[in-house]
Amino acid sequence: MLQNILGWFSNDLAIDLGTATTLVFIKGKGIVCNEPSVVAVQRDTDKVIAVGAEAQRMLGKTPTNILAMRPLKEGVIADFDKTGEMLKYFIRKVHNRRSFVSPRVVIGVPSGITQVEQRAVKDAAQASGAREIYLIEEPMAAALGVGLPIGEPVGNMIVDIGGGTTDVAVISLHGIVYSKAVRVGGDKMDEAIVNYLKTRAKILIGERTAEQIKRQIGSAFKGDDENRSIEVKGRDLVSGIPKSITVYEDAIREALNEPVTIIVNTIKTALENTPPELAVDIVDRGIVLAGGGALLRGLSLLINHVTGLPVIVAEDPICAVVNGAGKVLDEMDVLKKISIIN
Repeated sequence: MLQNILGWFSNDLAIDLGTATTLVFIKGKGIVCNEPSVVAVQRDTDKVIAVGAEAQRMLGKTPTNILAMRPLKEGVIADFDKTGEMLKYFIRKVHNRRSFVSPRVVIGVPSGITQVEQRAVKDAAQASGAREIYLIEEPMAAALGVGLPIGEPVGNMIVDIGGGTTDVAVISLHGIVYSKAVRVGGDKMDEAIVNYLKTRAKILIGERTAEQIKRQIGSAFKGDDENRSIEVKGRDLVSGIPKSITVYEDAIREALNEPVTIIVNTIKTALENTPPELAVDIVDRGIVLAGGGALLRGLSLLINHVTGLPVIVAEDPICAVVNGAGKVLDEMDVLKKISIIN
């Protein structure tokens, strides 16, 4: 009863604490924050000087006394203190002392997260001023966010491709029947592009340039005859002098082959381990893709080509997890069924 009364006076939050991006949802308002998961600190004092978009602009461009970094790696906390500071910044930014009661917070986490990693997320949220903290697995949150009937006795397959991890799960009756998480996502794709151009074109580029290439001409499957291209600037590894080259879609598709193959094989493994009755449902209902990685051109076509199953890209894949986590702020009975208990 007390918790219900407190809930009337607080602005409860849902957070998708992503490797690449952090999104915050406020009950009754929707998504109010969508910023890069980046922190910039003063090296000598360890003082945080920028968070989010402002800190991202500093990546790869800082002097020796400033460090711009991502405190989450492969979907989990790599630097507890910096993650705590980042969470504190985002919570204070959206909460803005509009109420005198600390918020209830629901956080989406990868399905393969360990108990130690769960504790690190909870501690970081607690240090940020949260009253109650609930953790829900990202594929479950994504399934809710895209409107799948997770409470019904039918098989729902969701593939959440984030910056640090890809989560594949089969869900039925508010539970995960089978799940597999691999630490491959958008960041590994960017890394693959950097390594490919370094090896093949003898040019060194940064991760932000690699992400830009992926967004503009990245693809997983050769669909049409058009071979898109982009002008790329980097440092020539032979002469050491900055130069510009033209990079084509065919080359980037080859560069992305390894991380994309891992994602496709993870989906195949999940299908092989799905109980027959639920597998029948997936044949009818298809595979739903969520997360930023779902936007990679041709990925849904490749998965359809390999599995023979219908593949649907969520309407708003980037916001699927935070929207799902936000939905359960109004449904405490559902939240208690699907949250991780440790």
